[in-house]
Amino acid sequence: MSAPLPNIRHQSPAELESYFNRIGEKNFRLKQVQEWIWQKHAHSFEAMSNLSKDLRTKLAADFTLPALRVDETQYSSDGTIKSRFKTFDGHNIEGVLIPTEERKTACVSSQIGCSLSCKFCATGYMDRKRNLSFDEIVDQVVLINQQSEKTYEKKLTNIVFMGMGEPLMNYGNVLQAIERITSEDGLFMSPRRITVSTAGVAKQIRMLGDDQVRFKLALSLHAPNDEKRNKIMPINETNNIKVLTEALNYFYKKTGNEITLEYILFKNLNDSEKDAEELTKVFRQIPADLINIIEYNPIDAFRFTKPEEEDVQNFMNILSANKVNARLRRSRGKDIDAACGQLANKNK
Repeated sequence: MSAPLPNIRHQSPAELESYFNRIGEKNFRLKQVQEWIWQKHAHSFEAMSNLSKDLRTKLAADFTLPALRVDETQYSSDGTIKSRFKTFDGHNIEGVLIPTEERKTACVSSQIGCSLSCKFCATGYMDRKRNLSFDEIVDQVVLINQQSEKTYEKKLTNIVFMGMGEPLMNYGNVLQAIERITSEDGLFMSPRRITVSTAGVAKQIRMLGDDQVRFKLALSLHAPNDEKRNKIMPINETNNIKVLTEALNYFYKKTGNEITLEYILFKNLNDSEKDAEELTKVFRQIPADLINIIEYNPIDAFRFTKPEEEDVQNFMNILSANKVNARLRRSRGKDIDAACGQLANKNK
């Protein structure tokens, strides 16, 4: 049985240059092919129109060019667009375009499914099939950017890794995707406009510091103490709040990058006055710029509900009185299951 053909997007420039030399092509072909792949986002060799037909045939015989395709698109009444993407091997993932007046944000996935089993997240009830490759992550951004340009006549301004999967458990591909997204011969987006959100993998948070990354980091905290966090986020049993606090301080010392805490409010779980006071103490131990207080978006498998509006405001008032920089974030795309925690490849 013959070996599968290599993915051309996984070849280094040196490997492709060697290939072109071997088949008798000039070195400028490398630049042409790289432009088609990473700047013009060609998803077939046939589309590379300034290459000879013979060379396109040769490339198709020697390499593959697998790419995501949009399988289904749903439009929310608030302007949010959710896309289900199909991978080359038949899996589904979801990505979301979140538009506001000032920003056009892509929320992208990093894994097919997830292994962390957070109780409030629909993806957490799915098995993790595999990690997404760096080029599949880039494809999501490219396709969502095309939606933004077509629908809103504006390019993406921001990217958040808050879709399906735990980004830091697909560390290499996520960093390689961001490198490609921010490179001059890619989408050339500022890393300061990219936020990677993690459920809290302390070892990898420290690794981000050692690797001197330039993007922002968000921690999905969602509880003010270990007892409550253990109930809804099993990862806390091996990455508790103290361990994460130390890792985030290390990350900040190494990079100086912005850190945000994410905190979903659940009725009668983490929304009391005592919870707000405890959250204040956690906030003061972490060099975080902001706490995003997020309203809970119901999923079928989780028994909790969102607090009453009065309780939400009371919680926010306590944080404000304690001089905690907190922002109440209203969810977008709830009517199409595109809001925070709702991505699970559900059909219409």
